[in-house]
Amino acid sequence: MSLARAESRRLIKRRFTKLIVLGTLLVLVAVVAGAWVANEKVGPDQIAAAKAGAEQDYQRALQESEAERAKCVAAQGTPDAEKNWPGGCDAAIWTPQPDEFDYRWNIPPTFELRDDFRDMISVFAVVLAAAAFLIGASFVGAEWNSGGMMNLLLWQPQRLRVLGTKLVVFLGWLTTLAVLLGAVWAGLFRLLAENRGTTEKMTSGVWQSFGLMGLRGLGLIVAAGALGFALASLGRHTGMALGVLVAAGALQIGVIIMTQLAGFKYWEVWVLPIWGLAWLSKEYEAIDYNSCNFSSSAGCEPDTYLMTWQTAGIGMAVIVAVIVGASMWTMRKRDIT
Repeated sequence: MSLARAESRRLIKRRFTKLIVLGTLLVLVAVVAGAWVANEKVGPDQIAAAKAGAEQDYQRALQESEAERAKCVAAQGTPDAEKNWPGGCDAAIWTPQPDEFDYRWNIPPTFELRDDFRDMISVFAVVLAAAAFLIGASFVGAEWNSGGMMNLLLWQPQRLRVLGTKLVVFLGWLTTLAVLLGAVWAGLFRLLAENRGTTEKMTSGVWQSFGLMGLRGLGLIVAAGALGFALASLGRHTGMALGVLVAAGALQIGVIIMTQLAGFKYWEVWVLPIWGLAWLSKEYEAIDYNSCNFSSSAGCEPDTYLMTWQTAGIGMAVIVAVIVGASMWTMRKRDIT
């Protein structure tokens, strides 16, 4: 049996892998079910009901305003008048106008595929990235912890080949799973939009944009899997990856506090989750609200910094490459026994 085939079988047969995949599927199903329940198809009946509701809201507000005005007029000449309605009844009491009650506020939530599916791509990528990190860490961490890695090296003594094959096999299966689930995910939300929303304004350009965002999401998933795998290999234990994840979260909180105390203009650019957000969304605009660029036309405008997906991608790629490279180097140099 080839090493790649043996590693594929080991990955697929592991109970932890099955549990994480099952849990991931349940989370994704819950998201789809929640979106289905929360949205509904909007047609002429819903629009008519929304307009009727807006008219009722306007009439109710008008009656309340008139009642308040009557109280104000009756109180003129008393101490309560200046206390409760300073400036007179006309100035102190709001008179509602029909155009202030937009019927669109009363339209029930509906899933607009063009606008809402981008958020669903992000949800999909984050959920699968978390699963990839856990599976990758467990896949190699369990081998080290149980002594299986040493036994494997007796069969295949080439250390880098063994660890590299494990990583490639894992990332290959991870990519396949993500692509298949991604296709199902897109199909489900297309079906949801057709039945509980709208697919209007869906052009080939929009689908291309969704596809590119999905590819960036796939990159995030693969990077998370490789990171979990490499950290667990460095520490020879699954707990190493989980410990680093917790420590990184605590460190990020410290970075946020220190950058704000130090007066950094754009503290967000030092926070790794913001890199992921910029990567998925193509860009992230950091705003320095303590600055002011005044102009007669726009008034006071704060300084901004635009983090692009290219910048975020390079930063994340460097981190993953360094950690994966370190795991390969230690695999080659250190004592395995």
